[in-house]
Amino acid sequence: MTAEVSTSEPFSAARPASLLSQRRLSIGFLNWAHALDHFVMLIYPTVVIELQLSYGRSYAELIALSTASFIAFGLFSLPAGWLADRWSRRNMMVAFYVGCGVSLIAAALAPSLVVLAGALFVLGIFAAIYHPVGTAMVIESATHRGRTMAFNGVCGNIGISLAAGVTALLTAALSWRGAFLAPGIVCVATGAAYLWLIPGEAKHKSARSSAPDMPLSATVAAIIFGLFIVVALSAGLVFNTLSVSLPMIVDERVSNISLVEIGGLTTAVFICGAIAQMAVGRLVERFRLHILFAVLAVMQFAGVVWTAYASGVVVLFALAFTMAAIYGQITVNDLIIARYTADAWRGRVFAVRYFLTFMISGIAVSMIAFLYGRGGFPLVLGTTAFVALAFLIAVLAIAYIAANVERERVPQAMPAE
Repeated sequence: MTAEVSTSEPFSAARPASLLSQRRLSIGFLNWAHALDHFVMLIYPTVVIELQLSYGRSYAELIALSTASFIAFGLFSLPAGWLADRWSRRNMMVAFYVGCGVSLIAAALAPSLVVLAGALFVLGIFAAIYHPVGTAMVIESATHRGRTMAFNGVCGNIGISLAAGVTALLTAALSWRGAFLAPGIVCVATGAAYLWLIPGEAKHKSARSSAPDMPLSATVAAIIFGLFIVVALSAGLVFNTLSVSLPMIVDERVSNISLVEIGGLTTAVFICGAIAQMAVGRLVERFRLHILFAVLAVMQFAGVVWTAYASGVVVLFALAFTMAAIYGQITVNDLIIARYTADAWRGRVFAVRYFLTFMISGIAVSMIAFLYGRGGFPLVLGTTAFVALAFLIAVLAIAYIAANVERERVPQAMPAE
């Protein structure tokens, strides 16, 4: 960071400027990667509406084809985080860009639904790289963690927000194959640019800190770890259930609208999450992380319950409120993990966190298919509300423990970061 560079060295004015410029460029690529990561994973949930017409299959049957992709999205975050910490975070990001691009192009050229499902599975493998690797890189490079992580979260949310709308437009203009092909070309091109512009890490890995910002006793660390397992599983189920099913919820509950309108309204709902993340990025500099975490957990539970009972235009407001809470808590969740984890271990810790969060996404897709076929979205959303309640209970427990730890370690009031 620039504050750590001594001004007594020769040419010190130029060296910090060069370092800062390189850091900003790297974070810029990582923000773009976060947007692409979520965008590419949510192309299929919109394309599936068109595939119903092309293949004459039901929504429940077609959406289930993406189950393996979402499972891979979580499963392969474990080796990705391990490889990044042991080998190279930068090289893993190159693999992310190029791998996602080639997988999307393969999906666009798929001659059958079986091949399409296989391409989506490979896409999930490479898309799994970003969260354990990119999140650790952003935290490592950030000068102001709260703002930087919030903006990075917004970029991911923008990818989610644009996925439905852009995919709908590409499908209308180029067919569903074009909806895969265009992003695939963008990913490959970005990977080439990243490889050219971002240098290797050299000996930087040995300089990573092995001490967390806020140390924990072994007992407290074990308890919080167990609670975070519950948080990761329940948060992943809520996040993926709503993200995957949102276009279809809008289609069913806001009647008589076209696919392009469905995509536009879905995008508008997700944008509310982006706005919330920007606000949370400022709030973490004013309030304790565990307090914000608890408040957002309450909002998320209330939003899912509201969505379950809402219909017509009101469902859009309920979904917007819910997404604001979901994406706000994601930012705070990552910051809490960063606060209690040493930089040298963050890749692996985030790998476990996202392994659990995204592994459950495969279950989310299967759950949607199973419950929707038996009771429609009232049953899907009602079940999701119970999962959100489990998340709320675990977060309140973490907030209570964190409050006691912070009180013991930091007797005077300090910023949350």
